[in-house]
Amino acid sequence: MALIKLFLAFLKIGAFTFGGGYAMIAMTQAEAERQGWLTGEELVDFIALSESTPGPLAVNMATFVGMRTGGVLGAIIATLGIILPSFIIILIIAKCFEKYEKSKAVGGIMSGLKPAVVGMIGAAFISVARAVFFPSGVSVSAFSDVSFWVFLGLSAAASVLAFRKMHPIKIILFSAVIGIGAGYGLGL
Repeated sequence: MALIKLFLAFLKIGAFTFGGGYAMIAMTQAEAERQGWLTGEELVDFIALSESTPGPLAVNMATFVGMRTGGVLGAIIATLGIILPSFIIILIIAKCFEKYEKSKAVGGIMSGLKPAVVGMIGAAFISVARAVFFPSGVSVSAFSDVSFWVFLGLSAAASVLAFRKMHPIKIILFSAVIGIGAGYGLGL
C-alpha cells in the first residue's frame, strides 16, 4: 500500500506541474510533508543533493524520496511515477504537434503556461528559502546567521558570472568551493 501511495503521489506531481523540476519542488514538498516521508529541512537537503547529481532535478528528487521511503523498489516506483506523465504527454504532443502548431488555442495555452511556470519556480524558491533561513518564522536573528550572508554573496556572484557568460559548471564549482570554505572557516 505504501508503494502505491508513493507511485500515485509522484504520478500526480508529474502530471500536474509544468516547468520542470523547480516548478515541482513546492508540490513535492507539500506531498512529502503531508505523507510524513520527509520534513521540510530534509527535503531541502534532498534538493541540494539532487542538484549536485547528474540528471533532471525532479527525477533525482523522486528517486531519493522513493529510496528513503521504500528502498530500491520505492526509488523505482517513485521515478516511474514522476516520468510516466511526461512520457505520455510528449508522445501525444509529438503525434499532434504538426497538425496544431499554428493554432491560436495552442498559442494561448503556451502564453498562459509561461507565467504560471515562473510563479511556480518563484514559489519553490520562497518555500526552500523559508525552510533554510526562517525555519521558526521570520525574525531578525535569521539575518545575523552567516549562512544567510553566504547565500546572498554566492547568489550575487553567480548572477554576475552567469551574465558574463561563464560556463555553468564553473559557476557551480566556484560556488561549491566558496560554500565549503565558508562552512569550514565559519564552523557552519
